[in-house]
Amino acid sequence: MNVIKRKVAAPRKIIRYAVVGLGHIAQAAVLPAFGHARVNYVLSALVSGDEVKLSKLSSQYRVEHTYTYDRYHECLRSGLVDAVYLALPNHLHKEYVTTALREGIHVLCEKPLGLTAVECKAMIRASTRSRAKLMVAYRLHFADAHLNLMSLVQSGRLGDVRIVQSLFTQQVRKGDTRLDPKVGGGPLPDIGIYCINAARYLFQAEPSEAFAMPLRNKDARFRRVEEMDGVCLRFPGERLASFVCSFGASNRTDIDIVGTKGSVRLESAYEYTADMKQITQIGGRITTRHYPVHDQFAPQLQYFTNCILKDNEPEPSGLEGLIDVAIIEAIQRSARSGKAVKVKVPSKRTRPAPHQGMRIARPRIPSQVRVKSPTR
Repeated sequence: MNVIKRKVAAPRKIIRYAVVGLGHIAQAAVLPAFGHARVNYVLSALVSGDEVKLSKLSSQYRVEHTYTYDRYHECLRSGLVDAVYLALPNHLHKEYVTTALREGIHVLCEKPLGLTAVECKAMIRASTRSRAKLMVAYRLHFADAHLNLMSLVQSGRLGDVRIVQSLFTQQVRKGDTRLDPKVGGGPLPDIGIYCINAARYLFQAEPSEAFAMPLRNKDARFRRVEEMDGVCLRFPGERLASFVCSFGASNRTDIDIVGTKGSVRLESAYEYTADMKQITQIGGRITTRHYPVHDQFAPQLQYFTNCILKDNEPEPSGLEGLIDVAIIEAIQRSARSGKAVKVKVPSKRTRPAPHQGMRIARPRIPSQVRVKSPTR
């Protein structure tokens, strides 16, 4: 058993964050989100294996403290950070999350939480033992469009909701780390997880059965991972959620929900750089609602910071991340066997997340210039 080296300190008035990993998501969304920081949290440190990124981004965001990955322990023990936002490749999550938690540092981790349910359970145990908080970065849990979609489904205006269907497709460039299975790549854990999580909170239930069909083509990009996954999930009440996620198709990110009295579509549902549009049809009436693009990352930071300061457990918890990864594992078993498989959810939540009280809005942040290493 690992010894806890540092207990969680008494809550501070200001939570100091280190952003760990300075790839696309960190540069495009996480770092700019600190521009919407409230008085109770600040960006205090950057951690990366790329000296060029550390130099340029620390200057751009006026961050005094920078660390390379081999100095990660030093960062955690410096007394300069209280929490980390982890934006590393999937295969590094367990190591970097558990290391921080054992030092008493709170962790906000990008999804998926881990590569396997076993990894997720280890992270949850580390959080429980140290009492440091663990949250998974489900940014859409705080978005008006998704919370309003949930409210519409639960209102009964669509009747008995029978079908949730998602489409999440994009073109991924050759050489992208998401095409590498060794780092947890592939469309299912990277973008399919959004479709899984949405189906769960829209149905307010957990799936009992999964069937998957992975597809490849002759494109050289997909020699090691599938190009596309088609998935069908059975939910209680004989309801179905289906989705297709692809790394080799043009951009689409839509949700369709069909009930016995009406239907609704949310276009650009999983995007963070585009407006969303909701089209609702009930009877013969069609209504449209627009949601302008906004900062989806600052609300996560604000919410997690408040959880730390008030000693509340975050709703998109380690358990939330564990359940999604367990479902992904069931889907992968189905893909290997070619048959439908039972989904064994590790533990049921006391209250399905998200809920309407998690609504936090922030305006759009201007686009940032991305810093690349000259060797890439």
